[in-house]
Amino acid sequence: MTPNILIVDDHEVVRQGVRSVILKSRPGWSVCGEATNGKEAIQQAVALQPDVIVLDISMPIMNGLEAASQILKLAPSSRILIFTMHETERLVRDIRAVGAKGYVQKSRAGLDLVHAIDSLLGGDTFFGNEVKSTSNPGDASKSGLSFLRSFCCA
Repeated sequence: MTPNILIVDDHEVVRQGVRSVILKSRPGWSVCGEATNGKEAIQQAVALQPDVIVLDISMPIMNGLEAASQILKLAPSSRILIFTMHETERLVRDIRAVGAKGYVQKSRAGLDLVHAIDSLLGGDTFFGNEVKSTSNPGDASKSGLSFLRSFCCA
C-alpha cells in the first residue's frame, strides 16, 4: 500500500521543496495533496485521509497546532509531523500535547524529514534532537533560509 502524505505550509517554495525531498527519497510514496493554512489542512485531511501530514505551525487563518488538534478528532488515523523553523522546550510540549507524533525543524529537513516520516509510518514518533534551550529567533530565520536554499537554489 502506497503511503499518502499531505503537505501543509503557507509558502509554495517550501511545499515544493518538501515534495521534492519526499519523492526523490521515496519514489513509492505519494503526495496526495497540499494546503496553505490550517483551515485548508483540516478540509484536506478529512477528504484525503492521508497517512502522514507534514504540518507547518506558523500559518495564516489557523496555526498548525490548532489545526492538528482538530485534524486528530476528524481524521484520527492520520499521523501529524509538525514542520517548523522554531525550537523551544515549550513548543515540543505543545506539539506532544495536541497529539502530533513528531516534529522536524526546517533547517534539518534534508537530514530528518524522510526519516521522521518513516518513523511515523512505522507507528513510532520522531522528536529528533530534544530541545535543550530556547533558540535565538535570528537563528530560526537563518535556518529557514538554509532550508530553502538547499532545495531551490542547487
